[in-house]
Amino acid sequence: MKKKVLVLFGGVSSEHDVSLSSACSVIKNIPADKYDVVTMGITKNGECYVYSGSPDMLPESKWLEDKANLTPAVISTNRAHHGIIRLANGAEIERIDVVFPVLHGKNGEDGTMQGLLEIAGIPYVGCNTAASAICMDKAATNAMADFYGIPQAKWVAFDKYSYSADKSALLANAAEKLGFPIFVKPANAGSSVGISKAKSIAELEAACEKAFEHDKKLVLEEGVIGAEVEVAVMGNDEPVASVVGEVVPCNEFYDYDAKYLANESELHIPARLPEEKLKAVQQAAVNAYRALGCSGFTRVDFFVRESDGEIMLNEPNTIPGFTSISMYPKLFAASGIPYPELLDRLLTLATER
Repeated sequence: MKKKVLVLFGGVSSEHDVSLSSACSVIKNIPADKYDVVTMGITKNGECYVYSGSPDMLPESKWLEDKANLTPAVISTNRAHHGIIRLANGAEIERIDVVFPVLHGKNGEDGTMQGLLEIAGIPYVGCNTAASAICMDKAATNAMADFYGIPQAKWVAFDKYSYSADKSALLANAAEKLGFPIFVKPANAGSSVGISKAKSIAELEAACEKAFEHDKKLVLEEGVIGAEVEVAVMGNDEPVASVVGEVVPCNEFYDYDAKYLANESELHIPARLPEEKLKAVQQAAVNAYRALGCSGFTRVDFFVRESDGEIMLNEPNTIPGFTSISMYPKLFAASGIPYPELLDRLLTLATER
């Protein structure tokens, strides 16, 4: 019998729109001979609807205009239900075998949805609650990397309360410890939302103000000159790494515009590195995946420093983009696993775990 998979999309997150595009591609590529697909959208206000219309309506939130195909629903935390409750015309329980949370950023990638699904007792694709939370919080990720001796850029972190109390001291300390340029990042955001590159104290202050619009905690990192490379990793107890990809951003750095809007960044698959260095990056990706407690899938990003060839962790992405132009599916396609087979493997890993 075919398994019933619930694809979650949208979410209360600054990455809501990216989720819609990713989910559209996922829904279209899940093998129809093995799975029946149910889709549930979460609006920017946190309202949940089962959506039975075309996945082509997801981008730009057109699905919300398709009223005939919207049914209010919730994920049931009652393990006896093992699924969702449709709320129209009473309450109809629908059993779900496995969930694919195509939810980027807060309230989806940060362990919150994973915790809900753990309570509900429903298998789901991707990292567990703890790993999702750690990898979402850049300060926690960096602290774990330091603990396990994983090379990375120098960094500092502080919250909005500390910043308000002594802004000048924090900015001066960051400049002294990291040097310019400095990358300023919200601790809990993805898709490069809210990230800026600062080249002076004045720019650093402006970058912090911008990042605080997205989170109450920031991470500041030294700028690293070198190749920006990415590895798709998949698996539970025995993770495997894809070929290594390289990103050459069309903007000064790989910001939101360069990732999703400009469509002019260069992607090199495989990355333009010597064979021995490519293998070392793959091993570094698997090592980081294990150290951070990842399972299911994660894209692990690195810098290969130009000055000495050091492989330095940039960040893990526990629910990486799955759009038609996203690196995770592209990297495994280049490794001999086409998109539909990749999704089947990820859904299988979820039920096995």
